[in-house]
Amino acid sequence: MRVVVALGGNALLQRGEPMTAEAQHTNVRIAATALADLARDHQIVVAHGNGPQVGLLALQGAAYDPAKPWPLDVLGAETEGMIGYLIEQELMNALPEGAQCATLLSRVEVNPKDPAFETPSKPIGPVYTEAEAEQAAKDHGWAMVTEASGGQRRVVASPLPIRIVGLDAIKVLLGAGHTVICAGGGGIPVMRNANGEMMGAEAVIDKDRTSALLALGLGADALLLLTDVPAVYRDFGAPNQSAISTTTPSELGKLDLPPGSMGPKVAAAVAFATASGKLAGIGQLTDARAILEGRAGTRVLTDHPNAGQRATDETSAQQPAKFAIRGTR
Repeated sequence: MRVVVALGGNALLQRGEPMTAEAQHTNVRIAATALADLARDHQIVVAHGNGPQVGLLALQGAAYDPAKPWPLDVLGAETEGMIGYLIEQELMNALPEGAQCATLLSRVEVNPKDPAFETPSKPIGPVYTEAEAEQAAKDHGWAMVTEASGGQRRVVASPLPIRIVGLDAIKVLLGAGHTVICAGGGGIPVMRNANGEMMGAEAVIDKDRTSALLALGLGADALLLLTDVPAVYRDFGAPNQSAISTTTPSELGKLDLPPGSMGPKVAAAVAFATASGKLAGIGQLTDARAILEGRAGTRVLTDHPNAGQRATDETSAQQPAKFAIRGTR
């Protein structure tokens, strides 16, 4: 089976942990163990989040010169290289000798008229106290949002991905037997200007949406959206919460989920399962194999397979607007 695996930012760097190289190495090593286990029997393609890391780089840039911040597309490219390197190194240590792995920087095209540019919604960077957030907003002009934990984080534009540039290169590497790490942080956001030229976009794309687009473009047999919680829950946080084990896109789409939490994963899972007729799974990183085999997590399977829809490098494949829930966990 060909499986696209999307690693959530919280799976790679737990909430409350210091954003240090040591902490990142430790968590990536745990992730690599689960990925290597899957790679023994399946061809995997790895995508990952970058919310904490891109926020850290933005803070470092602001400390150097607050008046001239580095653009988010460049910071996104930096995090793709940084996190991709860590994943590749630990994954190669965990895989049998002779295994091949490649990390690619992936540009992902967005629509310059996407309304997300007017309503920033994607949290990045560390969690601030109210006083710290007020000061950061004053110093840098950042938009802030209060999270469920009570802390505040910076939010930036998160437009929908419409095309993965360089999809054919990923296919070539997969055909040559490589495990590919790509589309990190949702990909480097790019858009076309009035002259048709590509330029960077001041945004961070949701990695779950891009992962669904990637899975469709590669004709993947399954999409796994891995995070730090075991499953999707009904009435999450309430005394009567219950985990959803197996469901359909139509049933899952009825849930009212917060946009900054599980919402984007559900949207991506529903979009992939609906368009491909194949499995989308949501759950904990360490349960990757168990989710694929039906022993853990939330599995989304459609009753009406429609395997003809595929995203390609030449054609756009926007996810259904019905499931356009913004934000990320």
